[in-house]
Amino acid sequence: MAHYVDVEDAVGMPGLRVVLTPGVPGPWSEAAKAILHVKKLAHVKVRQELLGSNLPLIRWTAQATAPVAVWNGEPPRSTWIEQLYLFEWLAPEPALIPRDVDERMLMFGLANEIFGENGFVWNRRHLMVRDFSGPDQPPEIRESFRFLGRKYGCGDAAAAAAPARCAEVMGLLADRLRSQRERGSRYCVGASLTALDLYAACAYALVSPLPQDLCAMTPLFRAVYTTGDPVVRAAAVPILGEHRDFIYRQHLELPVDL
Repeated sequence: MAHYVDVEDAVGMPGLRVVLTPGVPGPWSEAAKAILHVKKLAHVKVRQELLGSNLPLIRWTAQATAPVAVWNGEPPRSTWIEQLYLFEWLAPEPALIPRDVDERMLMFGLANEIFGENGFVWNRRHLMVRDFSGPDQPPEIRESFRFLGRKYGCGDAAAAAAPARCAEVMGLLADRLRSQRERGSRYCVGASLTALDLYAACAYALVSPLPQDLCAMTPLFRAVYTTGDPVVRAAAVPILGEHRDFIYRQHLELPVDL
């Protein structure tokens, strides 16, 4: 069971502190944890409340979401790309950013399609809010997802565009994995693990989560993460799930410790 400290206690600590949401396998947070695991980076896990005001976190990091990485007295890193560069600097080996410039550009381009603004995870979140904030949901669930919708700028137009955008990114990644298999590689770029593999593997939880024995989730979150959207489901070709399972088996910790 993962041990978390409160923000107020973490502020004065030295070293690496990483703000995460206990009990929730959010793709951005799970990807940060995956990089930390691969690099064997010692760190302190700090508690963020998904639906809370998070005022101490706002005072510390000037924002209220997770993940956030803080190294000693340096400014907080609250985006996936800042965190990757920080972790790569703290533990250069194993390198998760390709040294070859063409592979590096490819990796960051596809990573941004998955984790960047208006990328796969961003748009999948629009669909979560759409599907769980309607009048057919129990009041407490409906209000929770409406809160998240306001927090992240979700709306009818964004939800309408989201399925096609999710499917587009999934198609790009599936094409890349097929191309790599023809070259004899199970990885997204080159012949070894990169951050892109971890991002793709963690993001696939928003299509089909790992089984309960490998990632224990509440029934609500399992329902939220398992997409029923027909456009997204049609894009969930087997190679995407096969890649996720391969990366977790070969490189990450199972069962997932939330």
